[in-house]
Amino acid sequence: MRLSTKTKYIAYITIVHLVLVLLVYKLLFENKALFIASEVFLLLSAGMSIVLYNNFMQPIQFVKSGIEAIKDKDFSIKFVPTGKGEVDVLIEVYNLMIDQLREERIKLNEQHFFLEKLIEASPISIIILDYDDRIESLNSKAKSQFEQDGTLIGKKPEETNLPLLIELAGILDGESRMIKTNGIATFKAQRSHFMDRGFRRSFLMIEELTNEILESEKNAYGKVIRMMAHEVNNTLGATDSILQTTTHLLPDSDYRDIKDALHVASERNHQLTRFMRNFADVVRLPAPMPERSDMGMLTRDVAVFMQNAASVLNVKVVSESEENVFWNVDKGQMEQVLINVIKNAVEACESGQEVRIITTVDRLVIRNNGKPIDPEVSTKLFNPFFSTKRDGQGIGLTLTREILGSHGFDFALETGPDGWTEFRISK
Repeated sequence: MRLSTKTKYIAYITIVHLVLVLLVYKLLFENKALFIASEVFLLLSAGMSIVLYNNFMQPIQFVKSGIEAIKDKDFSIKFVPTGKGEVDVLIEVYNLMIDQLREERIKLNEQHFFLEKLIEASPISIIILDYDDRIESLNSKAKSQFEQDGTLIGKKPEETNLPLLIELAGILDGESRMIKTNGIATFKAQRSHFMDRGFRRSFLMIEELTNEILESEKNAYGKVIRMMAHEVNNTLGATDSILQTTTHLLPDSDYRDIKDALHVASERNHQLTRFMRNFADVVRLPAPMPERSDMGMLTRDVAVFMQNAASVLNVKVVSESEENVFWNVDKGQMEQVLINVIKNAVEACESGQEVRIITTVDRLVIRNNGKPIDPEVSTKLFNPFFSTKRDGQGIGLTLTREILGSHGFDFALETGPDGWTEFRISK
């Protein structure tokens, strides 16, 4: 058992004074005057030892109190000078240290509070991981984007069953990646890290670039289409005029073969004009003029209209709707969207399969049990003028994308685990 300095000091002073008392008694007992004087001296020495002990213990007690305050993280306690030089120097150093610690603590708390507010208000989804790369917290944007209800906390990204987070499972620290989901939504994701209590922790930043990319694409292909339409229409107009004039000038009896050839060339000109008009329609798409529309009636009418074409392939088109479903839409444009999507769904089906149109208050789903979408194709479906058909122009889904985007609707096209392919439109 180790003795404290306090105990050692008391024991030492006690032993010294006991020895001195014994010596004085042995040596000066016969001389009463010196004996009494020696006893008085010993009493004064004991008193002085007590005073010195208190002087020595005061800084120790002060340091002990300061340590306890620091352990309790109480930086408001300061000491008043005692008038004793050595102790006052220690008090001055302690008070200065406490002031600095308090200022640093306030500064760190303010920075932490500001950082929390900044992360929470960020328009970018931020997911903070713990030391084991499990999700610890999400900001408001991430909660909204991933419909977070507490089930993501404690899971690794690859364990969430969310396609976007699964894609990010293998991303390296400091790496950024462009990810496209559902054929339309485009995200830029980046992984980085920070130090927490000396240990490395990672976080993910996910920014949606869909609108910016769509607008950039539209500006790019719009310029190309306008230039092509201008050049082609000017050329075709003049060419067709020459063909028509030549056809009328040639006598029927002698130049029948030539006139037939000129007629074929003129028809090809008209087909090319219609071809270019389809592209131009995407660029010239007018702004929607929304009005309160009965979506149940609209989907039923389109289903009846498309059933004739579907019956040739022995495909059934069925429409189901809740009662009193009204959306604010441009009825003509929305009808064009339904026709394009249902046409694609019918063409994906074989004899005996079906297309179902399901309309609810906040969602419209067109689903079919035909050929599923190839995963490699799914990310390209809404690319401008992309088509999987040999003679397709890719106009339908491009026009659909523009109409739904201008209405502010969310949409996605994918094949589910049950084998049904769904085109979902959400308000």
